Amino acid sequence: MIKKITSRDALLLWLLAAPGILHFLIFRYVPMFGNVIAFQDYSIFSGIMDSPWVGFQHFANMFTYAEFYNILRNTLVLSLYSIVFGFPAPLVLALLLNEIRKSWFKKPVQTLLYLPHFLSWVIVGSIFINLLSTKGFLNTILGWFGIGSIDFLTQPEYFRGILVSVGIWKEMGWGMIIYLAALSGINPNLYEAAMVDGAGRFRQMWSITLPSLMPAIVVLFLLRVGHVLDSNVEQVLIMLNPLVRDVGEVIDTYVYRVGLLGAQFSLTTAIGIFKSLVGLLLVVGLNTLSRKTTGESIY
Repeated sequence: MIKKITSRDALLLWLLAAPGILHFLIFRYVPMFGNVIAFQDYSIFSGIMDSPWVGFQHFANMFTYAEFYNILRNTLVLSLYSIVFGFPAPLVLALLLNEIRKSWFKKPVQTLLYLPHFLSWVIVGSIFINLLSTKGFLNTILGWFGIGSIDFLTQPEYFRGILVSVGIWKEMGWGMIIYLAALSGINPNLYEAAMVDGAGRFRQMWSITLPSLMPAIVVLFLLRVGHVLDSNVEQVLIMLNPLVRDVGEVIDTYVYRVGLLGAQFSLTTAIGIFKSLVGLLLVVGLNTLSRKTTGESIY
């Protein structure tokens, strides 16, 4: 029997939800009104009300800067690497961890996999900068085989791979939590029936586990694609250096350098709106495609 919600219960529910609602109102929705400065020649001394309007001038200027296209390409390449190699990593990790039956071994492994997520990028960046330096651990190993020292973080051909690999290492353990939760919801009777029919581990994974995880996979993929022009600005700022700026600078670091350090607030706001529109179009388009091909969607 479904219990009727009284006005007192409804009030309590609203009180519980109030902090979250206020958080989004104050820190997410109210700041959106500041996007109008993308259409102004904004000055912090004149403020929003008195700054002159310039229409779409900053959007036009954004595409006339030669370095913007290189930065856009860097952002897209790094996002593509992250999606191709980083998106499947938590899924594969969750599937492998799900096959461990001994809880005394499984729980410590889970803890070790979650741990990197809770380390700040300052710590993680410092660790890998030291590991990959000319006198670091990796070059010490290479020296055992007669290979000369390589300063990996100053070599453009290595930098992108290092950036993506470190990001995957740090976050894949945390990303598998959703998949582990979805795995726990699969009916065990399905596996028992498959075993009776002679299905092995791989066949069970292919025919039962992956189809059951498909809704979660689709939702997470669409959400990831929506952030295709976003980068982990903390990681990039810590690991970036002038020798690899041509291949490592992304939109977010450009916004930081030009907007905050250069005080070009209107231009960088226009870039932010451009990023949001691209993400929105990709999510809507891929969501429609997913609904037609797989039947799964986020709305």
